Amino acid sequence: MELKGKRVLVVGLGKSGVASALFLKKNGARVTVSDTKTEDELRAEIPLLLDQGVAVETGGHGERTFRGQDLIVVSPGVPVDAPPLLQARALGENVIGEIELASQFIPGPIVAITGSNGKTTTTTLVGEILTAAGFPTLVGGNIGTPAISLVERAQAGTFIVLEVSSFQLETIQTFCPKIAVILNITPDHLDRHRTFQAYTDAKARIFEKQGTSDFAVLNADDPTCINLENRTRAQVYWFSRKKEVNRGAYVEEGRIFFRGAKRREEIMLASEIPLKGAHNLENVLAGICCGMLMSASRQKIRSAVQRFKAVEHRLEFVAKVRGVEYYNDSKATNVDATIKALESFPANIHLILGGKDKGSDYTALNELLRARVKRVYTIGTAADKIEAQIRGTEVVHAETLDNAVRRACAIAEPGDIVLLAPACASFDQFQSYEHRGRVFKEIVHAMSEHALETA
Repeated sequence: MELKGKRVLVVGLGKSGVASALFLKKNGARVTVSDTKTEDELRAEIPLLLDQGVAVETGGHGERTFRGQDLIVVSPGVPVDAPPLLQARALGENVIGEIELASQFIPGPIVAITGSNGKTTTTTLVGEILTAAGFPTLVGGNIGTPAISLVERAQAGTFIVLEVSSFQLETIQTFCPKIAVILNITPDHLDRHRTFQAYTDAKARIFEKQGTSDFAVLNADDPTCINLENRTRAQVYWFSRKKEVNRGAYVEEGRIFFRGAKRREEIMLASEIPLKGAHNLENVLAGICCGMLMSASRQKIRSAVQRFKAVEHRLEFVAKVRGVEYYNDSKATNVDATIKALESFPANIHLILGGKDKGSDYTALNELLRARVKRVYTIGTAADKIEAQIRGTEVVHAETLDNAVRRACAIAEPGDIVLLAPACASFDQFQSYEHRGRVFKEIVHAMSEHALETA
């Protein structure tokens, strides 16, 4: 892609939007950025952009701004059916996302990982497996570091491991990972995609440009993933914690095997995985597939898995206060993620639910609520909907996270678990799920310090 002298508009000033604008400007493009946020809301980003000669439009998208552009790069938070983008496409303007932009400049092989849940854990693990195997490796994408920020550090032999979301996959054109992984597909982001089929179709685009020399890694225990086998031209490898697979990673009598095109190899014992929950076993199996397909040795894979620690905000142990354990799973932003979190503990759970609703059905939680949860504490704008749908346990309308944690602390008994697994987005009361998780940890640590002082 030739950028020098081209007129390029970047829509949305999140992390990827800022990174895209700076990359485009450095490579000779005439760059404008446009965001609906006010100048005051973007005061941290604007000075850097202006200093580099990027034109900045805030407080809305001007109709004329979108006209006459050689390229429009849209951030994942901007809906692809936003009226200005529909008009731009109608005028024949090229609209892509940051992941697509980055992929056209990344020289080495890409491992792309998507799914409703487990993306961050698996992406981080694959990065650590490849690094342990001695391969030059960079990790980014939806995990935090924009893919476009990796371009300058990437060489032809560098492996790029990317977490990619359904929003990012909506705007790809030529994106072609060497290995494409779909961990699972359960209802999520229906407030944006509207239907589960549209959401599934967005995820399946990860395979769109792959050929017969590429690899697709799919979950053999997920019925939606199973149905995607015929939507890729790549060589399909499976992972399963429930059954043997013809090619891929699986568990048999507590041992993990990988079966390749020629032979089966034992990788490690399932009991050696240091992470809680069956869902993390699945994430590790997917990671093993990626490592083996990239020619990492089984010894290096085993060592990387054994050393791996839970990523921040994903079923993260925070503290034990007066015999009660506190866990931060702020990244559980959909119902299926909350189910997986609840399945990681046998009983006596105090569950904090709520935030910004994503069109979810919370009745799916009811069986686990009856079996394992002592109380639910609801917070945020989704609280009323959640309270109308859940059954089987006592519900405390807490409104805020601080109030929920303190109410749970006052009620919980030694041996109980207080779990933040909200099944919702964070944007009603927080800047991000990371912000929500950090606040939760700050509250818990403050209570822990107070408990020590009064002991």
